[in-house]
Amino acid sequence: MDNKQEIFPIVDETGAVKGSATRGECHSGTKLLHPVVHLHVFNSCGDIYLQRRPDWKDIQPGKWDTAVGGHIDYGETPEEALLREVREELGITHFVPEFIAKYVFESQRERELVYVHRTTYDGDILPSAEELAGGRFWTKQEILQAMGQGILTPNFESEYRKCFGALTINH
Repeated sequence: MDNKQEIFPIVDETGAVKGSATRGECHSGTKLLHPVVHLHVFNSCGDIYLQRRPDWKDIQPGKWDTAVGGHIDYGETPEEALLREVREELGITHFVPEFIAKYVFESQRERELVYVHRTTYDGDILPSAEELAGGRFWTKQEILQAMGQGILTPNFESEYRKCFGALTINH
């Protein structure tokens, strides 16, 4: 289970730290803005790796999501968090991240300042059995067909459209 006592930084929309709060507070509908990192992993064929969120997660359990997504720990930079999360979630230690965007994502339960990155990677991916319920590469066609079907997280769908130009597909 997620540690509801884990301490997250509370930030403004520029990323400046304004305080701290627990995971439980941040995910309880308070809308305290806290930072996260995302990494979209593409292979050289243009397919994108998605992780399946475990059923025990407190946000969007069981849905397919961005390859790597994690909270920035209090006192950690976005770059440090990205390297840590990629190592923890996918076992990848050598990759070249490209910064794509920074934006505020808001759901009914939380507000996140999201630092989005992408990389092209053809090496071994070893999804963490403790943090993920597996993962696989998806084609653009598969992604577009899954959108709006309750298979992917709303955050992933929104970010994919925003950052990679996916609009719609005829069913």
